[in-house]
Amino acid sequence: GSSGINAEYGVGLLRTGVSKCVRPLSSTERVLRKFPKQDQTHRLLRRHYRVTPLLFDIKTIETPTFPDSVTEGDIMWIKEVGDAVEEDEVIGEIETDKTTLPVQSPAAGVLTELLVADGDTISKGTLLAKIDLGATGDAPAAPAAAPAAAPEPAPAAEPAPAADLGPAPTSLGAPPPMPSAPLSVTPPPLPKAAPPPVVAPGDPKPPGLRTENAVKMSRMRLRIAERLKEAQNTAAMLTTFNEIDMTNIMALRGKFKDDFLKKHGVKLGFMSAFLKASATGLKEMPEVNAFIDGKEIIYRDYVDISVAVATPKGLVVPVLRNVETMSYADIELGLNELGKKAREGNLAIEDMDGGTFTVSNGGVFGSMFGTPIINLPQSAILGMHAIQQRPVALNGNVVIRPMMYIALTYDHRLIDGREAVTFLKRVKSAVEDPALLLLDI
Repeated sequence: GSSGINAEYGVGLLRTGVSKCVRPLSSTERVLRKFPKQDQTHRLLRRHYRVTPLLFDIKTIETPTFPDSVTEGDIMWIKEVGDAVEEDEVIGEIETDKTTLPVQSPAAGVLTELLVADGDTISKGTLLAKIDLGATGDAPAAPAAAPAAAPEPAPAAEPAPAADLGPAPTSLGAPPPMPSAPLSVTPPPLPKAAPPPVVAPGDPKPPGLRTENAVKMSRMRLRIAERLKEAQNTAAMLTTFNEIDMTNIMALRGKFKDDFLKKHGVKLGFMSAFLKASATGLKEMPEVNAFIDGKEIIYRDYVDISVAVATPKGLVVPVLRNVETMSYADIELGLNELGKKAREGNLAIEDMDGGTFTVSNGGVFGSMFGTPIINLPQSAILGMHAIQQRPVALNGNVVIRPMMYIALTYDHRLIDGREAVTFLKRVKSAVEDPALLLLDI
């Protein structure tokens, strides 16, 4: 403290023969003059000096950097005021119409104030919260007091002796007189119907109770709804179907799945076969890989496939780029990375930007048949479905085979039926016989 520094300075002045000290040292000088030299150090050390407390830093958290295509979002707090946070710990999330951005703590401390309420719409540069960088979290709550001992039940009172009623009567006596007018009887009021029970959120509902609950739509769900309706209103969508015999690809997967996992660290699935077959078909039918821009058709010599992934917050379509150059292993590795990001909510805008074609696998949920909706500005989408054992005709005989229906929804403004059916047949042949891709035929 400052007094300690001045005390040492005063001792130095006295030892050098200076008799005049600054005013803050007058009490120290009295100690030095009153007590002998051998006791001066002991007396000075025993004295208590007032120390000015340190002021901890208060850090204000701002909105994280938005991607170029995002201007605002809704804040959802994970931490509350008084919670201790670590450096880079996520204290909230900003939900936009495309992705969720984390709000991280810049340093360790305690969350002292939330400057915006949960659910508020915020934009770039908005101040979100304040953190005390030197404080610690709230002390743990004191344990609940032990329940008071139940009072001992009072001893039951002994029954009183029955009163002496005397001898029983031997005659009934005269009957009571009858009333001259009939008695008026008023019926009791009917009981009022009980109001419906109030159920707190999270409590189990009693059987037969009819309730409604209004929940605000998330920004991502609103955006999904807008884009799906936009696709219906813009594109001339038409769907064509085919079916695939999965016998060969299932046998290939069953034969090499263990070696594939051992070498590449990911499981061999069916998505790699369908994405590779789609990339081959898109190179052969460039119209399916193109899109309409005003009065022009934009053709692309690369294949970026969007893969529809269902998450708790809605449907997202991360993009696997340059699929035409990938092997089965490359595709599975890329899908595994994108799937992990989607499940953890770490998909960035760059992961979902672009895409020339979409593959949606509704079969993982048991869907047998469906017509997918185009993901604008793309011109087509492939829908996969569940694998079912069905009887099929093969070489004049009825056999049971694992079969899958596939559907291609396309924009008829750009793609004619010939191109759509030819593309779907190419996907069918490449999945049923993967050797065709190996031999490039």
